[in-house]
Amino acid sequence: MNPITKILLCKGKKYYIRDLDKDFHTEFGFIKKSDLQNSKPGDIMKSNTGNEFCVFDPFFIDSYMKIKRGAQIIARKDIGIIIAETAVSRESVVLDAGSGSGALACFLAHICKKVYSYELREDFFKFVKKNIEFLGLKNLILKNKDIYEGIDETDLDMVVLDLPEPWKVIGHASRSLKTGGFLISYSPCIPQAIDFVNALTSDFIHLKTVEISEKEWEIKQRKVRPKTRQLGHTGFISFTRKIK
Repeated sequence: MNPITKILLCKGKKYYIRDLDKDFHTEFGFIKKSDLQNSKPGDIMKSNTGNEFCVFDPFFIDSYMKIKRGAQIIARKDIGIIIAETAVSRESVVLDAGSGSGALACFLAHICKKVYSYELREDFFKFVKKNIEFLGLKNLILKNKDIYEGIDETDLDMVVLDLPEPWKVIGHASRSLKTGGFLISYSPCIPQAIDFVNALTSDFIHLKTVEISEKEWEIKQRKVRPKTRQLGHTGFISFTRKIK
């Protein structure tokens, strides 16, 4: 998967450029390869039909939006509250399991010092590996390992679980987390969240379990209304903290 080299915007649509050696065709006309090769961020280019395109270099989020998705990913709205509630940073060492498509692990690797990610299924493991390479992440260590059998790492700041039976990892997480570290479980169904919280040992305190909904609005002049398609329930997120 070739890296994204430039982003084009035209009439609210975003286009990802990977190959600067070819003309780029859109429904608003095509941009010559010579124009693409000589463009700088902030330039305005015109297609052969006279439509204007704004050009800029891709940020991490632009490339992140183009990672391959196999297994269901943790939505960005849910990743956002995980980061906000724990304030993980460039000083943080964290772990997540299972990797799935690697969306959470890759996003965390963008802001954390080091990320470990466990994925049992070999097909998902290979999938995530390609996404890591596409994003150029050097601080994400992927392991083809069953976290139910244990965690190799210690002195972790956070462990995030996206697993069918997250309660099976509580003991392992207790031994691997720093005192004050966060253990978080993401589950699509409330019975999983209930069983996880009820299985917590005295090493942990349950902070809260939340569900995040996102409502996007369409604004065109004075025409303002919620968009027809909304992103509602994706999962229940249980936040806990190691206290001893």
